[in-house]
Amino acid sequence: MKVETFGLEEKKNDKTLYAYQQVDIDKIFNVIDNHPSKYNLLYQLPTGGGKTVIFSQIVREYIQRFNKKVLILTHRIELCRQTSNMLSEFGVLNKIINSKVKDLPDQEDYMCFVAMVETLNNRLHDEKLEIENIGLVIIDEAHYNSFRKLFKFFEKSFILGVTATPLSSNIKLPMKDNYRELIVGDSISSLIQKGFLANVNVYSYDVGLQSLKVGINGDYTVKSSEELYSNLSMQEKLLGAYMEKSLNKKTLIFNNGINTSKEVYETFRNAGIPIRHLDNTTSKQDRKQILKWFKHTPDAIVTSVSILTTGFDEPSVETIILNRATKSLTLYFQMIGRGSRVLPGKSEFTVIDLGNNMARFGHWNAPVDWKQLFRSPDFYFESLLSDEEIEREFKYVMPPDLRKQFSKTTDVSFDVEKAYDLVIKKGLKSKTVLEWSMDQHVNMCVENSEDVFDARLLAKELKDDISSRIKQFSYCISKSTKNYREWLEEDYCRKLRLQINKEF
Repeated sequence: MKVETFGLEEKKNDKTLYAYQQVDIDKIFNVIDNHPSKYNLLYQLPTGGGKTVIFSQIVREYIQRFNKKVLILTHRIELCRQTSNMLSEFGVLNKIINSKVKDLPDQEDYMCFVAMVETLNNRLHDEKLEIENIGLVIIDEAHYNSFRKLFKFFEKSFILGVTATPLSSNIKLPMKDNYRELIVGDSISSLIQKGFLANVNVYSYDVGLQSLKVGINGDYTVKSSEELYSNLSMQEKLLGAYMEKSLNKKTLIFNNGINTSKEVYETFRNAGIPIRHLDNTTSKQDRKQILKWFKHTPDAIVTSVSILTTGFDEPSVETIILNRATKSLTLYFQMIGRGSRVLPGKSEFTVIDLGNNMARFGHWNAPVDWKQLFRSPDFYFESLLSDEEIEREFKYVMPPDLRKQFSKTTDVSFDVEKAYDLVIKKGLKSKTVLEWSMDQHVNMCVENSEDVFDARLLAKELKDDISSRIKQFSYCISKSTKNYREWLEEDYCRKLRLQINKEF
């Protein structure tokens, strides 16, 4: 075998780089040439844009040009293996430093090492391992804060962080404190236009999230998410959304809690739909079998808990269901990105959002000013809409099956805000709005029923509509506590039943 440079093999199957990838590689080397050491650079590229391909080529070129060693850090063992395999395809001899590697007697045989952050941190702290002549450190998924503790060991090296979202996983530790500058790659919309990513169809279902609590990590707690998403009404909403928008399509469902995912599994299994459940307690063997089944089953569904957000690539996924809410922009992009790979015959995919995530972050392929976000993350967080602000914009739409039960009624909608404005103009009491609303509900139940019993059954079907109107009314009068809304709702339903009785 012809050896071009120590640590490199002659590439048998030269990987083809796309034009946008080569442009970014040139930009990165321009910074390396001007700051060969003691410099931290961050590079952003959307999920599916080929970050591993790009930094594998950078590794090869760096070794050729500088004859110094390269270290690549990841936070998961799956990413270690994938990175190592990609480097091998580029002809870069590399060694994985995993839990079995206690020292490196053969380090002179390699110019590139791939390591998990925790493993390497332990070895370096125990002073059992020292890698000499490291010129370049590449950090994959650089937004994770676990990498920061290793920076002190490589103060003389050039550090290149790579991420799809240059936003720290801890808002108190912004990435601008650790990286001097940011290079932004092609946008999602540009990669879609060029045919490198699939286009997306998003269907959002309004979900009341005010029962959710935010934990110390800044995201919704598992406990409060489980209470909301494990209940029967949310399970029915999920199944209904799947049947309506994704029936017989290969689907990934993301949840925020193992119990929720298991409930999803049971709900779909009882409906006769092929589904498997995955979480971080699933054995390696079972996980391998489930993912193999998923790959080869056209209408397969996998319901999971965070485990497939990174280090998992299955281009045949047709639908992503966000059966959870998140305040993490990174997680939002990671989850949707699992469906964005293109294939022959696949140029688009579907996202079903059951967590108001698109209302919170914007459309997946909308423009994002990553440099502004990198420089001023606090400003970004402050500009995010709260759950209450999002829910104020909800407009209740009666489901088609329920609408059929009120077929004799021409218009079943009611604009609470418009009615409230009219009430104020006329100098009437604010509760007049609810009286007008109830008059409409009474008429709807009466004109679509044969007797009082039918009418009272129909009134029960209006629960979601009533809840929506009460919520809008509470916003209008600036009194939106949960207890007050619940009292109003109970009072409304009681009066509705009495009114129906009077009509008959």
